[in-house]
Amino acid sequence: METEYTPTIGLEIHAELATKTKMFCSCANAPDETRPNAHVCPICMAHPGTLPTINREAVKHVLRVGVALGGKLATDYSEFDRKSYFYPDIPKGYQISQYEYPLVSGGELAGVEITRVHLEEDTARSSHTNGESLVDFNRAGVPLMELVTEPVIHDVATVGRFARELQRVLRALGASKANLEKGEMRVEANISVSKDDTLGTKVEVKNLNSFRSAERAVSFEIARQIEALKKGEKLFQETRGWEESTQKTFQQRLKEGSADYRYFPEPDLPKLVLKEIKDFTQEAVALTIPELPAQRRERYKQAYQLSDDAIEYIIDTADRSAFFENVAKSLDGDVGLISTATNYLVSDLAGWYAKNGGKEYENIQPASFAKLIRMLDSGNLSSRGAKDILALMAEKGSNPEDIAKEHGLLQTQDREALAQIVSAVLEEHAGVAEEFRSGKESVLQFLIGQCMKVSKGSGNPAVFKELLLGILTH
Repeated sequence: METEYTPTIGLEIHAELATKTKMFCSCANAPDETRPNAHVCPICMAHPGTLPTINREAVKHVLRVGVALGGKLATDYSEFDRKSYFYPDIPKGYQISQYEYPLVSGGELAGVEITRVHLEEDTARSSHTNGESLVDFNRAGVPLMELVTEPVIHDVATVGRFARELQRVLRALGASKANLEKGEMRVEANISVSKDDTLGTKVEVKNLNSFRSAERAVSFEIARQIEALKKGEKLFQETRGWEESTQKTFQQRLKEGSADYRYFPEPDLPKLVLKEIKDFTQEAVALTIPELPAQRRERYKQAYQLSDDAIEYIIDTADRSAFFENVAKSLDGDVGLISTATNYLVSDLAGWYAKNGGKEYENIQPASFAKLIRMLDSGNLSSRGAKDILALMAEKGSNPEDIAKEHGLLQTQDREALAQIVSAVLEEHAGVAEEFRSGKESVLQFLIGQCMKVSKGSGNPAVFKELLLGILTH
């Protein structure tokens, strides 16, 4: 829809970091814990007289993210700050965060400039049922990375593309599992619209828990703001939520400014001079960075000639990438075999997991999957047989050759036996054979299908085709 207004969007994305313990105490960082308040202590519950201690691994995760994004590490000086606000899910009455001196400044990802990446602690989890509010403090104090972009995004597609690529980077680094459905990664969007280069009134939409929700919420909010301005209504700087059922944003509160949070340096934590820590210099951290999604994307395209869709599916998780890499290795880098393997990986196997659930590749070894592809390529299996075997492998594991023998799915290469089947099919369908000889070549597929039916799928269709043509064209 054409409009005289230009939207401007900046993103704030939080990700829970994959550490063993919480940010400032020794309680377990256990995102899958179902028992409420099982991992709490006097420190994360803010009892008087307790003191926090910085989680070294959390700092390292943020620094690695910074290097991966091309940011500048605060090796000379960084500090933590108190951010004061009062909610039931913050036991201290303030959050330990970073304000003026973040761990990372600058950087870029997916064409979007990054302002900063800093480290803070997560809040507890509130739930509201039957008119009651309950608070589970297991999450309180979990290390939380916050990334803030520059307000340089002007379309909804870039919002989704950036967030998805950041998730891939976090997973590639092992910094976070970044599952949005579990709240391990949360997207917030700051949106304004304007007729010129000046920024309009900023509205924040918080805690978007899926990429699709983020895209839809931003799209709705842009349209809402434009419609309001066309009616002559005044926009307010506010925080809004997203209601999935109605596909609309709703007002939560007027937006606070930084002055409202009364930031000041955290007195109970030391200042950070990272250049004095050997492992935390820019050069040392850079040595720990693995192959990143953008690099892997280019390598897969160049080395294996994979389609863009297949590449995006594979690099989406570390498990998929590792499985694919091991399959490619087992296939000795043969581009043709790897292409076939990729088709089965991103269509049949992906479809099986989408339908049946379960942890991907839990029962399938890469070497067994590669063996299945070799059996298909050699003609020992039909395409249908390979698909059936793959489903059984995903469910129960086992060797593809053993499954093929058990279920009678091996294709015979005995040309004499296959020739007898061809003769029997041509005798039974003599009329169809005459149609072919009269020029109706499309009936050939019917005859091949009949041969496969008689052989109960154990015949090689390519051999059946060759034998049929040998008889029908002479």
